[in-house]
Amino acid sequence: MKRFVTRTIALATAIAAPLAFAQPLAAAEIPPLDTRKKVTITFYNYNLASAGIGKEGTLQLINEFMEKHPNITVEGVGVSSGDMTTRVQADIVAGRTPDLAQLIFNDLDYMATNFGIQPLDEIIPAGEWVEHTQGMVPAGLKLAELNGKMLGLAYTFSTPILFYNADVFRAAGLDPDHPPKTWDDVAKASLQIRDKTGNEGFYPGVYGQFDWLMQGVILSNGGRVLSEDRKKLMFGKPEAVEALQKLRDMRESGAHANMASGDAVDAMLAGKLGMFLNTSAYQRYLLGGSAKAGWELRAAKMPSFGDKQTGPTNSGSGLFILAKDPVKQRAAWELMKFLTSERGYTIITSKIGYLPLRLNIVDDPKYLGEWIKENPLTRPNLEQLTYLKPWESIPGNNYKQIQRIETQAFEQAVFGDGDVKAILVDAQKRAQALMPR
Repeated sequence: MKRFVTRTIALATAIAAPLAFAQPLAAAEIPPLDTRKKVTITFYNYNLASAGIGKEGTLQLINEFMEKHPNITVEGVGVSSGDMTTRVQADIVAGRTPDLAQLIFNDLDYMATNFGIQPLDEIIPAGEWVEHTQGMVPAGLKLAELNGKMLGLAYTFSTPILFYNADVFRAAGLDPDHPPKTWDDVAKASLQIRDKTGNEGFYPGVYGQFDWLMQGVILSNGGRVLSEDRKKLMFGKPEAVEALQKLRDMRESGAHANMASGDAVDAMLAGKLGMFLNTSAYQRYLLGGSAKAGWELRAAKMPSFGDKQTGPTNSGSGLFILAKDPVKQRAAWELMKFLTSERGYTIITSKIGYLPLRLNIVDDPKYLGEWIKENPLTRPNLEQLTYLKPWESIPGNNYKQIQRIETQAFEQAVFGDGDVKAILVDAQKRAQALMPR
């Protein structure tokens, strides 16, 4: 029988008072819904566009909501995550604006400027906000805040987790009960795995079109990719250079596997990779693969740079109201409340695999208590929610081009031969020229 090691944490102590709206605008508050009148809203959702547990869990959420609110009909529209921004923008132009949408945090600044998102602090009565957000993780509530406006609510999201193969650890003479805590620990363990077992030791899933995980690595070393006033790019600054230099050094020493991200997932599933840093959303997938292949999966928090506090960022999405009609806004808000309620997050976490924004349900037997006991790998991820950092969205209409320059520079800095600092500084200069003036 597989043995899983967990650490008990006092999750309840991590919950503070909900964030208050800065300036509630009473004149714009949406009125209560007349339950005698029928209303239909459209809900654009990328989990509905997937097969399997994402779609099934989302349909369960929608159906349970409509059972509780028979006067509200929710028309779920499945749109893939990669197509969501383009689809919403096209439908707005065509006069088919969705009432509620699941949108990726990477596009937050662009959407706030171009999609007519209705800030919650302008339409939701302050008392309702306080009541609904009681018990939510304050750091999680900040994920959909931009320029002082509460634009939405975090919905399906995850943080970086260090997955590791306990059997590979044992074969290499490492103690799986004491996983690496720092990047130096990871490098040392990785080389030992290579030396003792012939398997690859470690791969970080920080590369690709999105920078959320690399932002977390840079934040963990005290750096940023974007200044606090959102005007200057900073991924060429010393703290970021130092973080990328660490990855370069690991790659050159063999501690960082020289492979593509897709190959890393396959190697992990096959039991040929010791450690894999990536989104916690991989947990269910890796658990299934490890069970079939006969090896033990474990999980630890993302590694730190020495004794510096890590800066785990979020991937994933939030819920945003785009409807202009107050009646539809109210219906959309009622759906949002259910989706992010104790019951909603119980389904989201146990059936789909994302994190709960409510830590007060984690050990409650009415909600996630029994599921967490059966899925202890979730614990390290839950601990990170108390110091979660938002995935910074790049401002301006050129944000995708800027991010492409940035992410290509990250890969070149780690896998190329040029000077890490020169690569990042040059990329930052080119990207800065595309920032809003």
